[in-house]
Amino acid sequence: MNLKISQPMPSISPSMDKVWRQALAILSLLLAWTLFLYRDTGLAMATIWARSETFTHGFLVPPIVLWLIWRQRQAIAAQRPQPSIVAIFAVLVGAFVWLLGDLAAVNAVTQLAFTALLVLLVPAVLGWSVTRLIVFPLVFLFFAVPIGEFLMPQLMEWTADFTVLALRLTGIPVYREGLQFVIPSGNWSVVEACSGVRYLIASLTVGTLFAYLNYQSTTRRVLFVIVSILVPVLANWMRAYIIVMLGHLSGNKLAAGVDHLIYGWLFFGVVIMLMFIIGARWAEPDKVVALDESAATMRLPMPTMAGLSWVSACVAGLLMLPQVTLWAIDGGEGNGSAVLVAPAVLGEGWQKQPVNTVTFKPAFQSPTAEINTSYARQDRMVGIYLGYYGSQSYERKLVSSNNVLVVSNDAQWSQVASAKRSVTLGENKPVDVRTAELRASALARHANAERLVVWQIYWINGTLTANDYLAKVYSAFYRLTGRGNASAVIIVYTSKDQVGGADATLESFLAANYQAINQLLRNRQQSK
Repeated sequence: MNLKISQPMPSISPSMDKVWRQALAILSLLLAWTLFLYRDTGLAMATIWARSETFTHGFLVPPIVLWLIWRQRQAIAAQRPQPSIVAIFAVLVGAFVWLLGDLAAVNAVTQLAFTALLVLLVPAVLGWSVTRLIVFPLVFLFFAVPIGEFLMPQLMEWTADFTVLALRLTGIPVYREGLQFVIPSGNWSVVEACSGVRYLIASLTVGTLFAYLNYQSTTRRVLFVIVSILVPVLANWMRAYIIVMLGHLSGNKLAAGVDHLIYGWLFFGVVIMLMFIIGARWAEPDKVVALDESAATMRLPMPTMAGLSWVSACVAGLLMLPQVTLWAIDGGEGNGSAVLVAPAVLGEGWQKQPVNTVTFKPAFQSPTAEINTSYARQDRMVGIYLGYYGSQSYERKLVSSNNVLVVSNDAQWSQVASAKRSVTLGENKPVDVRTAELRASALARHANAERLVVWQIYWINGTLTANDYLAKVYSAFYRLTGRGNASAVIIVYTSKDQVGGADATLESFLAANYQAINQLLRNRQQSK
């Protein structure tokens, strides 16, 4: 809340001043202790701020938070710091969540948990009466966490949907496949930069701060935050349509290359400025309140130095638990080199081919070991890719936004469809696999370009799943229980016009050979 003090603050008693100095000293030590213990997480956040334009605003969030808290200093001084047992328990929960995130090497989880730990130290040491006055600045600190890129695929899909619809309403014929489309003047595709996620994150961050500083009504604040979400999404759709139209009408002389990005930011800047100008018309003045120091402070007992020290020791110990647990787990895990050798013959007569005739390799980064080869039986051909990840880390992990079938700028293949289906592998119960269709070359160059049907599934210590989140959960669970986090991706692919049908061929191949694949991965796991 924003409070404007209607009268000078009464003087603080020496005893209260002493308590505040002790409490703030302990809070500062605990904050420093947290930053030291979780320094790798903090440095990872800062690295992303420096590397990615989408999250550069992260450098500004901590100073803004400190300024917002400083604005409430008089209201805070009228309170009596009182440690909270509930908040101390919440610190334990936050530390455990961080541990799970680190075990699964999920940056978003560890960084959110790290930020939550910093926030929870305030109620743990100073209590809820103080926290209530600065709840917004504390929540605003979460905008420093570089998260949001998981929205990119959906935003790209929506941008393509709107652009194609708008072009057709304009009277321009469009042929679309996946995120690529062709109009009479040329080819266009929606890539990561076209998703608008950076516009959305920037607008939401600034819009939330604007709503807090300019409105007192919760309804107005919530409405403006919703507007700050909708406006950049809609603006990005219009930006994409305008850029395509500029290119079309100018013979592709405008809105190409660097101009594409420049026009986009100019358009976004104008739209956001208009949003703030309009929003300022409904600004509300700060609330004027009178603070009664005695009423605000006498309700709570005066904390003692012994009590504050006990809280400090308890919280410091809880913060150390994840680090001690990781030390114990890491000490029992090996990190040997990995080698995978594709068998010459698989079940039901599938023979390994001396040369992989399909020039396709999934874009999985830095596996410990991998196989990319093909097998044939009679007139059928199936390619198989195994990407094995032994001791996973943040630099080398199976489930990552960087690990995809095809990157958006791949010169040879484009993904044009995706889905899921249930299959039965050997004697196992049915499991879901991801399916995708890939097309070779660009739309306009080859009308009958080669197409592949691809199936993908994760192998997590012998457990199969097609879900990214479940793969991370299994990985954390197995590592926490001392069974390591050896994982792999199993990808099989074949030509769409395969004799007997592509899906039937892939299902037959996996059903006959999954046990051999599983044993191959198990042998690699046991030889670490």
